[in-house]
Amino acid sequence: MIRKGTCVIVGLLVFGAAGCGSSGDKASSGSDEVTVTLGEQNGSGESGSATLTKVGAQTKVVINLESMSASMGSVAQPAHIHHGSCVNLDPTPAYALADVKNGKSTSTVGATLDDLGSGGFAINVHMSSAQIQTYVACGDIGTGESGSGGSSGKY
Repeated sequence: MIRKGTCVIVGLLVFGAAGCGSSGDKASSGSDEVTVTLGEQNGSGESGSATLTKVGAQTKVVINLESMSASMGSVAQPAHIHHGSCVNLDPTPAYALADVKNGKSTSTVGATLDDLGSGGFAINVHMSSAQIQTYVACGDIGTGESGSGGSSGKY
């Protein structure tokens, strides 16, 4: 015979566990903000993060890079959102971002945060306009991977 109080406790435990879901990096639809880790590439000494924030049908992208090289200073570094991943990047940008200057960039792109967070996109920063082929930092959006340019936070 099972006591009524035991059934209630077991029921609450089952309900609570079902409601918790996965605690992984993937967010449910409707998240308002995600942080992507920008990992160093090509020995640049540059790494940091990009914060993506939902702004209606658009997404605000704020890049913060730290550089071990003081020589970058105010050199404008092009930044983009590309299809693909840091390991397999489509060289044609999907969305242009404002150049990174003194480690900072703020842009708004015409894509929803949910679309960008669905995977298949990466943020990358180039050495300079003159050295556009040299990537200095990159982070995958929506994969939940970390390390050399993965995302952290809600996606």
